[in-house]
Amino acid sequence: MKVILQQDVKGLGKKGQTVTVAEGYGRNFLLPRKLAIEATTANLNQLKQESQAKAMKEERERAEAEKLAAKLQAKPLVIKAKTGETGKLFGSVTSSDIAERLAAESLAIDKKKIQLAEPIKSLGSYTVPIRLYPGVSVDLRVQVVEDK
Repeated sequence: MKVILQQDVKGLGKKGQTVTVAEGYGRNFLLPRKLAIEATTANLNQLKQESQAKAMKEERERAEAEKLAAKLQAKPLVIKAKTGETGKLFGSVTSSDIAERLAAESLAIDKKKIQLAEPIKSLGSYTVPIRLYPGVSVDLRVQVVEDK
């Protein structure tokens, strides 16, 4: 019996795969628990359309991420911060500060995507990696300058 898995089944396959199983296993276990559906031509066509739609969505998201990466690399991000006499910051610049500053420039990026190893605590120029999409990352140049 051929079935299309609706969920991951340990030892059998991943969601969306078409597998051949024993008749009793399919009828008595997989189908009643909604772990799989029969592999009819209509269900196979629906699976094919869903996979094509998913691929198009992923391609569109990847293209948007690459466009955003180009915008981020175009110019450095300048963050003004208050400092003491020695050039050390009062507080620090964190990934949420960088995300807020990018949002002010109409570049909405989630702070979780900003891969800042540790908060920035002094003036200067830094390179901050940002993971926009799997396989698409960019190094943002951040300049921390004194706020007068």
